[in-house]
Amino acid sequence: MKATRWIWLIVVIPLLVVGVVIALVVFLIPTMLRTDATNGRGPGFLPGLTKPAPGSKDQPAGFASVTLKFGTEGIGPGMFKDARSIGIDGSGKIYVGEYTGGRVQVFGPDGRFLTQWTVDPKMPLRGLAADRKGTVYTVQRGQITRHEGDTGKDLGEVSYGGGGGFDDLTMSPDGGFVGAWYSNRDDIVRFNAAGEVTRTIRAAISSTSGDSELNTRVAIDGLGNIYALGSFNNAVFKFGPDGKFLTRFGDAGDQAGQFRAPSAIAVDGKGRVYVSDIKGIQIFDGNGRYLKVFKPDGMGFGMVFNDNNELFVVARNHVLKYSINE
Repeated sequence: MKATRWIWLIVVIPLLVVGVVIALVVFLIPTMLRTDATNGRGPGFLPGLTKPAPGSKDQPAGFASVTLKFGTEGIGPGMFKDARSIGIDGSGKIYVGEYTGGRVQVFGPDGRFLTQWTVDPKMPLRGLAADRKGTVYTVQRGQITRHEGDTGKDLGEVSYGGGGGFDDLTMSPDGGFVGAWYSNRDDIVRFNAAGEVTRTIRAAISSTSGDSELNTRVAIDGLGNIYALGSFNNAVFKFGPDGKFLTRFGDAGDQAGQFRAPSAIAVDGKGRVYVSDIKGIQIFDGNGRYLKVFKPDGMGFGMVFNDNNELFVVARNHVLKYSINE
């Protein structure tokens, strides 16, 4: 018995120790290194950066590639709970607004958190846009209000003779902006850079479709054509710079070019129209011909292009930046 016990101690136990060490080397240490290299964010992220690595699930090949991703679920700096609107100024600063709570966070062009400020926390933040000078426009309580982008300082409401009723707005290339307005009638109102009304398209959607529209999102291209996305009509309505109706496209359905719960619209530098809904982001040419679709990580509730024709999408708890490859 004693001889057997000594054989166990001298031969078997060292073999067990060697086996444990090998297991640590083969399985545990590489896992720890992978986790450290990605800062705990899992595969697809380079150390210390928010740029998805080539070949990750966040950077699909094809029409659009993710070149920047930032944000996560939370209430801390750089985190989001209900982000649905986004704007970019001339220097590339990114402004992200939360629908509930009224928080607006400011990020550098590389996605690094800079600061934050708050508008009315009791009212939904329906829309947000930024001009080239860094002035941020917000839509709450049906009113459009200007803010100093770096501090959130209130610069005053935009005066409109029709009163409150704005749902959304977008900046135009000439420094003005376009607002979607509803008060018993779905109008589109165009303002110059001084905030003066230059054109009103009365009953823009309902006069064309025959159905009232209670939630309109707007976009404008480089030629001044205005695109109005009617969420209840499940369609896009295009108007010329003179306010004349030109065409409509889209319909309710699950086929290519049809919409289910559309939520955002944007136009790129080539005049292509992007519409986000539960199926992804569908792309059309300026006349409404369906081109293709791609699926972002999450549903895009707000979209905007910068001067480099890069698309920014805000999806509730994160922001994605896409390079358009075609």
